[in-house]
Amino acid sequence: MAFSVEEVREKTREIVQPWKTGKGGLIPILQKVQETVGYLPEESLVTISREMKIPLSEIYGVATFYAQFHLTPRGRHIVRVCRGTACHVRGSLKIIDSVKKMLHVEENGTTEDLRFTLEPVACLGACGLAPVMMVDSQTFGRLTPDKVKGILDTFE
Repeated sequence: MAFSVEEVREKTREIVQPWKTGKGGLIPILQKVQETVGYLPEESLVTISREMKIPLSEIYGVATFYAQFHLTPRGRHIVRVCRGTACHVRGSLKIIDSVKKMLHVEENGTTEDLRFTLEPVACLGACGLAPVMMVDSQTFGRLTPDKVKGILDTFE
């Protein structure tokens, strides 16, 4: 779902409106904008700054401090590949390389069609299944590079 610049500004104004009279609304506003638009575009941050009378630098500070916020568009499906010790020992680098090659993206990159975003992570907590990859909320373990394509092909 792509929005025009004016649609982004209008949606952001609608989200900000209930918070204009109080304090402490910045994080919930950022969360709702990201939920609505898919990320935090510059137009939204500027609109929040103007509407809430908060310096843009402060908004950027919050948006870049918390890992939950993203300043660039992300894919419909988030592919997380574990880089923890057990996964590393069992070949997670080959899994990451396979995903990068298949999707034509680098780490933390998003495919041009906004279908996938690749995020290597420190640990997925499934060491017994190493190497492990998650796509959205689904976990795939005991991976080999050959299994990656079949898994990713199942996600539209």
